[in-house]
Amino acid sequence: MVEAPRMDITKLAPEAYRHLIALEGTIASKIEPRLYHLIKLRASQINGCAFCIGMHTDEALRDGETIERIALLDAWEESSLYSDKERAALEWVEDLTLIADTHAPKESFDGLKEHFSEEEVGYLTLAATMINTWNRIAISSRGQYNRHLFEQQRNELKLAEPA
Repeated sequence: MVEAPRMDITKLAPEAYRHLIALEGTIASKIEPRLYHLIKLRASQINGCAFCIGMHTDEALRDGETIERIALLDAWEESSLYSDKERAALEWVEDLTLIADTHAPKESFDGLKEHFSEEEVGYLTLAATMINTWNRIAISSRGQYNRHLFEQQRNELKLAEPA
């Protein structure tokens, strides 16, 4: 049974939420959108975040990602649909998402260097950190993704931001 929402972090901590949204925008501007969607989806799958899986699947599809790649993301290591660059990023995101178990291994970090600059590695690390933050907010609040409601809230936040 799905538990009713516990809290609305956008109302309880609006200033902090606006900063998270701003940080999200900065990180998103530094990573290829298709890869960014994969990162967000994969961490959300690992964490079991229904809100984020729904939202990022929706966004990925709108941005041209294929159903096949989304469906096989949970088994990316066994699929030929992902590039070596995507594989390196996905491995790093998995290791950071499961950091208590993996401790961000050297092999995973070193695997990034062939495909990403130092700055890009920094932003990939921030992307993994950010989606894990969003997963924890959504899961703990028992948020439910509703595309129309979410877009309305996002537009309201944009209107409330100072020029």
